[in-house]
Amino acid sequence: MKVIFIDYSEKYYQEAAKSAAPNRRFGKFVQIRNNDTEYLVFSPKELTPYHADLVERFCAEKGLEGSYNEKNKSFVINETAWGVAGGGKFEIDDNEKFIRIYDDSMAYGRFDSEGLREKILSISGMSDYTVLIE
Repeated sequence: MKVIFIDYSEKYYQEAAKSAAPNRRFGKFVQIRNNDTEYLVFSPKELTPYHADLVERFCAEKGLEGSYNEKNKSFVINETAWGVAGGGKFEIDDNEKFIRIYDDSMAYGRFDSEGLREKILSISGMSDYTVLIE
């Protein structure tokens, strides 16, 4: 499976916070799948306080149709080839070279941890990180 890493941290810190992204950051993440591709999408909690916000942002950037469910708890991708596998929270420390994945999403459930460590390590620039999955 092809893995694509998307991190909205730089975008948030440059455009909204008007500062450089900190070396240690926290936020939410979701796993979004399309056929043989998995997107690991990360975002600071200040930019996307809810996992649904993160999925909505991803869809808007990819031109995917979607809508909030009747209780506005999740953003549903309307295109059948796409789906959210789950989500959680993250902590990344670029100085210490570690990434911590933990918790779950109230909207989408817990992330799929099977092979997640290997997927993260396969991402360019992250092969020397320590990956902690709780």
